Parts: sequence; C-alpha cells; structure tokens
Amino acid sequence: MSAIFNFQSLLVVILLFICTCSYIRALYPRILEVKEKHSFAGLPRKAAIVGERLSPLVSLSCIVMGIFYLIQ
Repeated sequence: MSAIFNFQSLLVVILLFICTCSYIRALYPRILEVKEKHSFAGLPRKAAIVGERLSPLVSLSCIVMGIFYLIQ
C-alpha cells in the first residue's frame, strides 16, 4: 500500500523528510538555498526550518515512532 493512502505511513514519511532536511541543512546549508521560496522547490527549505524550530517536538515524535514500530 502506498504511503499516501495509509495515514500512519504518511506521518512517518513527513517526519523523516523533516529530519533529513534539517540534517542536510546543518551539514551543507547551501544545498537548500533556493531563489523561489514559495515554490515546490522551496519545500525542503521550509521542512528544515520546521525541524530546527520545533526540534524538541520532532525528536520526541521520532522516539515515539521508533518505540511504536518496535512494539508493533
């Protein structure tokens, strides 16, 4: 089943996308610099900003997701 049709898988994909973009921006900040900030290409930049500003919430979500998948 596709991650689009399964809500739990969609949340995992979004959470991993935010974590990946934040990690890439911390290592190589120039990769995510885009001239058009309001286009589809600016989505990784916005995800990196969300990951940086909400980092305690994002890390707690990763821990809960990991525990849930270990139990399941």
